[in-house]
Amino acid sequence: MSIAKRVTFIAKPGCEAQLKSILCAMIAPSKAEPGLLFYEITQYRGNPRKFMAIEEWQDEAVLEGHKQTEHYKVYKNNYETYCERKYTDELEVLY
Repeated sequence: MSIAKRVTFIAKPGCEAQLKSILCAMIAPSKAEPGLLFYEITQYRGNPRKFMAIEEWQDEAVLEGHKQTEHYKVYKNNYETYCERKYTDELEVLY
């Protein structure tokens, strides 16, 4: 069974550009990873402080491998500086 998540980020006031940069740096390298089924990061038009990542991974092992990549480590070590709130929803993909 695949692993699907929706991760929401709320940037600190005035930190939208910095958080956006960190999140955008994840897109291309994540999409190149084996076992990735879907990966998109969006920014709300009506609320530029709010971002959402929607991702689906083949299985838990693939997701754990993602967490060991250099681009993930850079993200993990830096996003909190610019993020006021982050929350994750576990999803079930209906086929």
